[in-house]
Amino acid sequence: MVTLFNNTDKGSTASEVSGKKDSYSTYQEPDTRIPPKARPVLDAVSVNGVEIVESEILAEAQNHPAENPGEALLAAARALVVRELLLQRAVELNLSPVREETADGRHETDEDVAIRILIEREVTVPSATAEECLRFYENNRAKFRSEPIFEASHILIAADPADQRARDAARNDAERLAAVLVEHPSEFATMARTHSACPSAAQGGNLGQLSRGSTVAEFERTLTRMDEGQITPVPVESRFGFHIIRLERRIDGEQLPFNFVEARIAGWLEASAWSKAVSQFIAILAADAMITGIDVLGADGPLMQ
Repeated sequence: MVTLFNNTDKGSTASEVSGKKDSYSTYQEPDTRIPPKARPVLDAVSVNGVEIVESEILAEAQNHPAENPGEALLAAARALVVRELLLQRAVELNLSPVREETADGRHETDEDVAIRILIEREVTVPSATAEECLRFYENNRAKFRSEPIFEASHILIAADPADQRARDAARNDAERLAAVLVEHPSEFATMARTHSACPSAAQGGNLGQLSRGSTVAEFERTLTRMDEGQITPVPVESRFGFHIIRLERRIDGEQLPFNFVEARIAGWLEASAWSKAVSQFIAILAADAMITGIDVLGADGPLMQ
C-alpha cells in the first residue's frame, strides 16, 4: 500500500505537529456568494464634474452600430458627452423650454427642448443662393438625371437555392431553352407561357416597365448591358432560379433642368452647412470644458450625428 500523505513526519514531536495545525487556524475560505466587482468598461467619463455613468453609456451604445462593441461604447460615450455639453450651455443661458409635438405625434422631453432651442439660438446658417445652387448643379450634373426605364420579358426556370441537384437541372433546362430562343426569338412569348414559373408567364413573360430596384440585382445589371431586342444567350442566375431575358425597349435617363432641382439642391447645401456649423459650435464648447475619460475633440468623424 502506497501512502500519499503522512499525517506526521518521522521524528516529529507532538508539539511540532500541534504547532503545524495551529499555523492554519487563521485561514478563511473566500466568500464565493459575492462575485468580484467587474472592472469598468471605460474610464470615468465626466463633463465639468458631471459624471456620465456607465449604465447610461451601455444603454446608449445600442443606438450606435459599429464593427465591435468597443467602438459602439466610444461612440455612445461621445454622444452623451456632447449632449451634456449642450445641456449645460442651455442652463447657463437660462433658456425656457417650449415643447413641440414631433412628427410622429410624441412630445419632446425637457432636455430635447433645451438642446433644440440652444442650437436654434446659437447656430445660424444662411440660405443657399441661386449662384451656389447652380455651381453645385454644374459640378454634379450626373446626380440630376432621370432614371432609365426598361421594358423587358423573361422566362424563369425556378429552383430552390438549397437544392443543388435541382439547381443543376434548372440550369441545363434554361441553357437549352435559351439556345432555342436565340435561333427562334419569335417563339419567346409561347415558350414563356409554357415554361416560365413566374406569374408573368400569362402575359408571355412581359414584365412591363422596370426601373432601378424593380428586380433582383443580377437581373438589373444584365438589363443595363443589353441592346433592344436582345435575348440573353446565357441564362441569368438569381436566388429564384435562372432567367432568360429579352429587352423589348430601353428609355435612357435624361438630364433634369436646373429649375426642376434647384430647391432640392438648396436643401442639401443648407443641411450640409448646418451640420458643419453645429459641429463647430460643439467643438468650441468642448474646448472650453473640463472633459475626462474620453477625447471628444480628437474623435474621428463629425461631433454632431
